[in-house]
Amino acid sequence: MKTEEENREQKICFYEETNFKNTELGEIPKDWEVVKLCGLIVDEMNGDWGKGVKENPDFTECFVLRGTDFQKVANGDFEEVPIRFLKGSSLIKRRLQDGDVLVELSGGGEKQPTGRVLLARRNWLEKVHLPVVFSNFVKRIRISDSVCFSEYFYLYWKLLYQNKKTSLYERRTTGIRNFKYKDFVQNESIPLPPVEEQKAIAYVLSAVQEAREKTEKVIEAAKELKKSLMKHLFTYGPVSLEEAECINLKETEIGLIPESWEVAKLGEVASVTSGGPAPQGEEYFTGGSFPFVRVQHIDNTNSRIERYDLITEQAVLDYGLRLFPKGTIVLPKSGASIFLEKRAMLPVDSFIVSHLCAINSNNNNLLQVYLYYVLQQTRLAANKADNYPTLNLSEIRQAILPLPPLPVQQRIAEILQTVDEKIQAEEKKKQALDNLFNSMLHMLMSGKLRVKFRTGEEEESG
Repeated sequence: MKTEEENREQKICFYEETNFKNTELGEIPKDWEVVKLCGLIVDEMNGDWGKGVKENPDFTECFVLRGTDFQKVANGDFEEVPIRFLKGSSLIKRRLQDGDVLVELSGGGEKQPTGRVLLARRNWLEKVHLPVVFSNFVKRIRISDSVCFSEYFYLYWKLLYQNKKTSLYERRTTGIRNFKYKDFVQNESIPLPPVEEQKAIAYVLSAVQEAREKTEKVIEAAKELKKSLMKHLFTYGPVSLEEAECINLKETEIGLIPESWEVAKLGEVASVTSGGPAPQGEEYFTGGSFPFVRVQHIDNTNSRIERYDLITEQAVLDYGLRLFPKGTIVLPKSGASIFLEKRAMLPVDSFIVSHLCAINSNNNNLLQVYLYYVLQQTRLAANKADNYPTLNLSEIRQAILPLPPLPVQQRIAEILQTVDEKIQAEEKKKQALDNLFNSMLHMLMSGKLRVKFRTGEEEESG
């Protein structure tokens, strides 16, 4: 038997709106209204941080949500949420219910404005083993469900946040961002379609979000698989768990490896150099056609280079820059990026900045792609002069690497490349879903594209 959600999914109907009216929010469908956010809020409550210990039997153990927990909790992840003790009377007033909206009032960061929101959902409220409340830097609001569906309200607030509307209502004290919640809800308005259409909009957008969350879980699982595989492959080689028990191992400077493998210092099997100075002045970039890679061009999460600057031939000549071939392994050798352990291969022949180290195999017994994966799991100890971390090229050359026979190197690289390709494919899918969500959010919330649940009569005629 089909669930209500499955039946609804078959009855979703999209259509373009042609009949608009002008409002303070611009053009919206004629049958929509414009309402101040505060006009939809029927209850507000500030949070309670609670106590670190149970002071008496009236205190109850709870999860206490902060703004920094919003993103993970939205995916049902409570691993880093603090556990505190709340007095019984406080818990009664603050225990979250399905449909509650939480607003971050204080905190944020240099690139993270306050005003973020989280929608409390039954699926994670019922799964956790403790009551869920919220901290004193968070406000809980409840919406009049007779005129506004709480998930629609939450999604529209997210749209305002994405469009940086909430940033206009911030003040800073001693470096901390504070959100002027009262001013925001009294001044900002929301377009209000009929409640059933609000539910249809929320249903469509939630379906896209759920697909994204599933994709994100696949990515995380693939990354964890890669970590486990690397540990196994660089200890036993490309063999099964059962076969690994029969592999004779030997102790080396880098731990246990198969007896048939060798070890070598990086500088003995590869060239280790660095890039050149970064050109200064717009004239070196205007009309440029030569790729120039900087540290920030290496992505923090996937260790790929998908963008770079373009410099002119004059920049190359004036700064005496050296061209590195496609496939050169690059890693930061100064600055905080060292601790992110970024490793990447140049996607095209490129010039690189002096803060990057360039590594290329110069030995017939070492495959470049194998070297890339070995370096991903090779930790390099940084020096700290004046609290500025650096890697010395001579010390990088002293790094010890496991060196199996070429066929084994090839097989290890192939296995890890397969996992990387899966991760990259899922990351592209996630990006496509993000783009779809943002596009649908704008189109549906403006009324340019409308959606409804089809009735039985419409099903028969359609």
